[in-house]
Amino acid sequence: MTERKIVLASQSPRRKELIALITDNVEIRPVPCDETLPEGIGAREAVEYLSKIKNEASLKGSSPDEIVISADTVVAVNNEILGKPLDKDDAGRMLNLLSGKTHQVYTGVTISDSEKSVTFSEKTDVVFYDLTESEIEEYISTSEPYDKAGSYAIQGKASLLVKGINGDYFNVVGLPVARLKRELANFIK
Repeated sequence: MTERKIVLASQSPRRKELIALITDNVEIRPVPCDETLPEGIGAREAVEYLSKIKNEASLKGSSPDEIVISADTVVAVNNEILGKPLDKDDAGRMLNLLSGKTHQVYTGVTISDSEKSVTFSEKTDVVFYDLTESEIEEYISTSEPYDKAGSYAIQGKASLLVKGINGDYFNVVGLPVARLKRELANFIK
């Protein structure tokens, strides 16, 4: 897609796999940063804010010819942002909140280089079946929920909990690749 090197500022193995659908000219370079959200921020604003923070931290260590891409994903239900679970109890709490409901998955993405920056977000609605306590217990006994926003991985065993989606499936996995490809092409022009 481009001769310029792409830097993905993420340690997510899922994002690494997804960016490969767009380009193989990519270097994975996560940079630690403070991901504390401002008080009262909404889900869409939160992912855009976090993707910008991650991008700014990574851009400091990049060369002028590199394009830095960063992303953040959250799950939101009833205006509550669900991040990664703290422990088994927190994972169970989140899955109970999602049971039988439609919730939103937002991913914010920032693309930048030494001269310009663009940020966008994508939303996908996800509907869960009504979950029994045994289904929740069975799922949280796997290793899947513990490093995932909302305590689930749609591409894994949690696919058995999902009744349907409206929007970009890959956005739920962690990177809206179709839109990112288009935004990146516009950025390079």
